[in-house]
Amino acid sequence: MNTILLAAATSTLGDKIDSAFRGFDLWFFHFFGSMQNGFLTFIAKLFTTLGDEAFVIPMAVLGIVLCFFKKTRKYGFALVFAIAIGTIVTNVVVKPMALRVRPYNTLQDVKEYWDYYIGAGHLSESDYSFPSGHTTAAFELAVSMALVFRSEGKKKISYILPLIAVCTMGSRVYLMVHYATDVICGMVVGTVAGVCGYFISVFICDKIFAKNSKLDGFDADRIFAKSKEKKNATAINKAVICVALAAIFCVGYIPSLSEGGEDAIRCAYVGSDYDCQNEAKHDDKKYPPIDGKEYCKIHYNKIKEEKAKTDNAD
Repeated sequence: MNTILLAAATSTLGDKIDSAFRGFDLWFFHFFGSMQNGFLTFIAKLFTTLGDEAFVIPMAVLGIVLCFFKKTRKYGFALVFAIAIGTIVTNVVVKPMALRVRPYNTLQDVKEYWDYYIGAGHLSESDYSFPSGHTTAAFELAVSMALVFRSEGKKKISYILPLIAVCTMGSRVYLMVHYATDVICGMVVGTVAGVCGYFISVFICDKIFAKNSKLDGFDADRIFAKSKEKKNATAINKAVICVALAAIFCVGYIPSLSEGGEDAIRCAYVGSDYDCQNEAKHDDKKYPPIDGKEYCKIHYNKIKEEKAKTDNAD
């Protein structure tokens, strides 16, 4: 009885989610795993890139740049605030609170899942699982931009963007690095962040900039083009944004093609519960090797503390 109470007291929110939704999550792993093939894996990696930090961080920088141009100011503020809100809620608040371990660690004894995981490329991340950061990012970008496009009468693209986010969401389960419950929560967080980012942007543009002639009159576009060249300048600006988006995507996508596999550098943690398959913080000055071994983000501090205690005891 005491053992049961102790286990309940020490279990994390992530452990409780694992227990409560095990059947639900396993069904979705079987659903996506049963359709695995080389082409779909390629497509899944394509869509998953749209939620990767290698894509999202440059998008945040692009958002800041767009804030300096009057025509794109609403897009810029919506992007920046949506990304900020989604990142804080997911990575600063919920993940450290839930402490849910990745499925490729907790389901190592489930042969069907493990075969699907290897078949999808044996990919890994370095942090906790709940909620999905990639899904959060995809929806915060898609929803905030869709709302801005819709407000400006560009309804067709406003429908396409959320569909792309849904594909990113599905790719995380297809690649076996997230539970279905992770991506559902990520969708909720990302959607809320996107809506908040949009309304904050509207408030800033309509209530602050529009009512202040000095602020509203500021437009970096004037620095780059004279009034008689406005039409050409607009076309050039659109082309530059498209090229920037393509470059940002390639920076994130091309490295993803070689990720995972047997040659990936994984966490050295070996426990009674699982052998960690998380990505080790390789060549990261913040996470130097401990006794010649490299660990992931979630195990590094634990191993470091245990080593310090051992050294002090000696």
